[in-house]
Amino acid sequence: MCDYSLHATASRPAKIADKLVTTSFVSSSTRGFAAIGEPAVAVCLLPGTEVVFDREAEYDHIFGRLLPSRCKLGSNVARFRQVNLGDPNAHHDALEFPNGRTVLVTRLRPGQHATVIQLPAGQRTAEPTSDAVVVRPGPGIAA
Repeated sequence: MCDYSLHATASRPAKIADKLVTTSFVSSSTRGFAAIGEPAVAVCLLPGTEVVFDREAEYDHIFGRLLPSRCKLGSNVARFRQVNLGDPNAHHDALEFPNGRTVLVTRLRPGQHATVIQLPAGQRTAEPTSDAVVVRPGPGIAA
């Protein structure tokens, strides 16, 4: 999904192996993900999408300049989810980290690089492979 404040921004859905960067968009004060080489196009993640950052993820903390370690999220892997769904005027796009911390995407520091490593199960396209197993009922086995 793309946050409500990015509706005026060009967007496209995320794909596995997309190389992303956290950025601020010209038409919005909201931060989000853009594909490398497509800085004006928001890449929308669906709940359950997993990303891995090149380094430990960081966000803007109110005391970040005084206590830089407070800005680190403790991991470079996160799962996209939506929060505050009952409030239509709040930001909904967030990342949940393995340590349980959840941070709004709009609070992520700009310029961080991430890669989409997994899409939600319903979004994967299953392509047949040559090593696919076909099960056929045998004698006495109902189909």
